[in-house]
Amino acid sequence: MENIYSVLITALTVLGGASAFRYYEKRAQRREKDDDFIRHDCKDRISKLEALLEEASKEKDEMRKMILDLTAKVAELKVTVDFLREENTYLEKKVVKTKKQING
Repeated sequence: MENIYSVLITALTVLGGASAFRYYEKRAQRREKDDDFIRHDCKDRISKLEALLEEASKEKDEMRKMILDLTAKVAELKVTVDFLREENTYLEKKVVKTKKQING
């Protein structure tokens, strides 16, 4: 009878050990798949972020160029306004002298 118990216990241990091994093996495979998924997902996100960063850099360069162009135009307009103010002052003085000569 003792031999039967020993055989049964040994059989249960072997079967339990094999089941436990299969369980841990599948668990390790799932973890590896999860890690691969996370790694792949991170690579995709990094690629997208790099593309966005490059696009933002290009936009920044374009805007910098636009700002320089606008600054040059503003400077040109300032010179024109200054010239027109001087011309206006000169003409106003000339009109006042002409009115004094006519009325005078």
